[in-house]
Amino acid sequence: MTLVEDRGTGPRGRLRDRLRGGLVGLVAGNMAGRLGALASLGVATIMVARIGGPELVGALTLVRILPGMVCQLSNAGLMGAAPYYLAGERYDQRRVRPTVAYLTVGGAVVGGLAWLALSPGIFHLFFRDFGFWVALAAAGPSFTQGFVSVGKGLLQGTGDLRGASLAITVEEFVFLPFYVGMLGLWYGPGALIAALVLADVAAAAWIARRLARRGFFSGWGRPSFPLGREIAGFGMRGQLGQLVDLLNLRLDVAFLGAMAGPSVLGVYTVASKFAELVQLPGLAMNYVLYPDFAKEARDVAARRTRKLILPALAVSALAVVPLALLTGTVLPWVFGSSFDGARNPTYLLLCGLVTFGVSGLLQAYLYGIGRPGLTSVAQAAGLTVTVALDLLLIPHFGATGAAVASAFSYTTTTLVLLFWFARLRGRTLLEAEAAPS
Repeated sequence: MTLVEDRGTGPRGRLRDRLRGGLVGLVAGNMAGRLGALASLGVATIMVARIGGPELVGALTLVRILPGMVCQLSNAGLMGAAPYYLAGERYDQRRVRPTVAYLTVGGAVVGGLAWLALSPGIFHLFFRDFGFWVALAAAGPSFTQGFVSVGKGLLQGTGDLRGASLAITVEEFVFLPFYVGMLGLWYGPGALIAALVLADVAAAAWIARRLARRGFFSGWGRPSFPLGREIAGFGMRGQLGQLVDLLNLRLDVAFLGAMAGPSVLGVYTVASKFAELVQLPGLAMNYVLYPDFAKEARDVAARRTRKLILPALAVSALAVVPLALLTGTVLPWVFGSSFDGARNPTYLLLCGLVTFGVSGLLQAYLYGIGRPGLTSVAQAAGLTVTVALDLLLIPHFGATGAAVASAFSYTTTTLVLLFWFARLRGRTLLEAEAAPS
């Protein structure tokens, strides 16, 4: 493992300068990639809703979300850790790249096997309306999704931010042709699972080809067990935060599926997907700035983050307005009258997501300075709010109660992240002033 002290010279230093100069373009490109993914997912959701109604939409949600949660655990936060180790010049890339590749394969295998072992319990909690074989078959995406999620992190860490943004669209878009092809055979949950697995394979192959063109697989040395342990340790410090973040976004879905049934779950899924459009600016900023912050001195990253907090909040607040105006007309018109109940949950979720731009920015800063564990603390605070309010409100208010819980959870997470940033920023600037010139 080779440490390199000069962080401002060389090809990666020039890459950092280009990132600064083209920040707006890169953020816009990432938002475009996410919009493309949401458009593809929206078309898929509409198609599933028209074919099977809210119940089949609920099945789609379960076979997408739950395997993703298993992948987050089994790969030890590798998607979040890989950009840190690939973006900087502190580590010997001849060791980093093969080590990350072995960790990716190992995490995927563990994810698939873990799902198979847990499938009886998963069936009783979530898949009783669809049959045990559906719960068992969902082990497929538990294995394949890991390659796609980590692959996007590899593109991000190696500086191919445009490729990483495009991969976000590719991941969702390729599901459509596979699912349409499956409709000639059957249209139940089995078709959804088969299409998801095929789409993951296609997206992972596309990512691997792009990485190969950039020389990712060339010049490899021997994988390093100590380095793998270090990467896994970094990932695990942030892994709790990633899992909690996923839970904050999706725990309401799990509770609704278990307590209110697939029909209510399908209605809430539509509301949450529409409201989550507000997240795009924050997610894009996080994606672009994380590897950039990883290359910078900490005082520079702190100053840049402080300057971006108010613009990030303003962009998210402005994004809420048109979505709130469109909620009352777009959702019933697109999905049908059976989804009228999605309106109020959407309004409530939009209120909670207005601070998400700030959350995305601060998480990029904490990851970039090597403190991913602090994001986990903030997200754990939000998860506590989610669990407490979900259990209190969902039995009485269904989808509306889940939306209230999530709204309060998002706000709590942002406030805790602001606390950590203020504390670290003050310490970092004092250290920078005390350092000899």
